[in-house]
Amino acid sequence: MDSETLIEARALTRRYGPNVAVSGLDLTLKKGEVLGLLGPNGAGKSTSMKMLTGNLSPTSGEVLIKGKNLRADAQAAKRHLGYLPEQPPVYPELTVDEYLSYCAGLHGVPRKERSAAVTTAKRDCGLTQVSSRLIGNLSKGYQQRVGLAQAIIHRPDVIILDEPTVGLDPIQIREIRNLIGELGNQHSVILSSHILPEIQAVCDRVMIINKGRSVYDATIDAHLGKSGLVVVFAHPPQIDALQNLPGVNKVDAGPAGRFLIELADGADARDAVVEASVHGGWGLRELRLETRTLEEIFVELTSGEATLREAA
Repeated sequence: MDSETLIEARALTRRYGPNVAVSGLDLTLKKGEVLGLLGPNGAGKSTSMKMLTGNLSPTSGEVLIKGKNLRADAQAAKRHLGYLPEQPPVYPELTVDEYLSYCAGLHGVPRKERSAAVTTAKRDCGLTQVSSRLIGNLSKGYQQRVGLAQAIIHRPDVIILDEPTVGLDPIQIREIRNLIGELGNQHSVILSSHILPEIQAVCDRVMIINKGRSVYDATIDAHLGKSGLVVVFAHPPQIDALQNLPGVNKVDAGPAGRFLIELADGADARDAVVEASVHGGWGLRELRLETRTLEEIFVELTSGEATLREAA
């Protein structure tokens, strides 16, 4: 595990009796990254988050946080984590200052440093003006900000956020997204959501999870907006035969003779594909040029229309 890798999860699996919630998940988070976990409801996002934070023990697999094994040395590993679950863990009868001071103590912030830690967290999360307000009297958006403040109060290397904008109104969603973007300048972040614009707005990299498995892992702009070819052959060739064609950047193979060809910038390899198919006897059945969006990738990989696996 190199010094740039903050989290490394290996073959994480979680079973509930005969049901498999997460199956063989591999995940890495580098310093300075904002990673979005995207998937439909029930895909295994929250279960994955709970295992990454030590709130749920995996059936098999392991998690390393800055080289510390989360199972073998949980206390040392968790010092580097801040976590905001889907429901903010706030106490409505406490004021913002009281709650954040309490959280600072739980996170091991020395007593003489707690006041400064609370002040900094409030500033970063836009809570300075509500310091003395009871949390229970705050709007849901501000309660979410309090939840974020407790996650960063000990200045962890990694912040893990599970559905941080669920149940908020559009203005609150925008405010929380902006806040997460700002936090990403100081911390590495894992953000779980099933809302595509949220992932696109704040993340550098996206991992799509479907039925407990990772089906896509790439930087946010790796394929988005780029032209590609979808081709289908009756007698599919080896990937190398397509990869070596002029103008081809990358080839991913799918089921039933289907290929997704990523084109180099400004290239159009359609004539080369047709010519190679004729000479090779591949039996070209379909050839179309398309520009992919994250929504199209998401639907394709989670609706059963395809089983392509792409990696950055």
